[in-house]
Amino acid sequence: MCTRFYIDISDEELREIAAAAEGSLLARKFMQAGDSLKVSGEVRPADVAAVIATAKAGQRAVFPMKWGFRLSGLRGPGTVSTILNARTETASEKRTFRESWARHRCVIPASCYFEWEHLLSPDGKKKTGQKYSIRPKDSARTYLGGLYRMEDGFPRFVVLTRPPAREIEFIHDRMPLILPEDRINDWIDPSADPDAVISSALEEMIFEPAV
Repeated sequence: MCTRFYIDISDEELREIAAAAEGSLLARKFMQAGDSLKVSGEVRPADVAAVIATAKAGQRAVFPMKWGFRLSGLRGPGTVSTILNARTETASEKRTFRESWARHRCVIPASCYFEWEHLLSPDGKKKTGQKYSIRPKDSARTYLGGLYRMEDGFPRFVVLTRPPAREIEFIHDRMPLILPEDRINDWIDPSADPDAVISSALEEMIFEPAV
């Protein structure tokens, strides 16, 4: 699961990515609709963030995108739910994600992501514990693998998840798909095999308690 990530704007690479998103016509369109681009700090569901994807002409580019696919009727007639994550194991099969899995993959650049320890109380009920900051070992940035689609003229993204790395399985039974920087172009390439790229996902994580 991934419902929070963090952007340290003092990182030059992340600052350049944010600047590219801020300077786009799409960022202006989001702002006119009441959604400003979040370029630093803790990014939450429904925020607009800078995302790396392939432009129509085929080149790598940065776009502002809103976090969460909207899905009607999931909780009953007339309801609208927001889906934040998709499982790597089943995204290619699920109607909500399969087209995005095949053609619309993206990467969400961050400094780290946050997860809350999931605990069981003595009566068997789940409860949340310590919040942790998690990132790949020996990597300055955390490149989250994702999917995107257009909704009402605006791009929206979800973060892909997978079983957790050994070091952090005590925190949660899921973690984001985190890609090495040198596989970003392969992941966002519509003609690439996503399963082949996933095999290079980063495994070793480091973590520390977060406020």
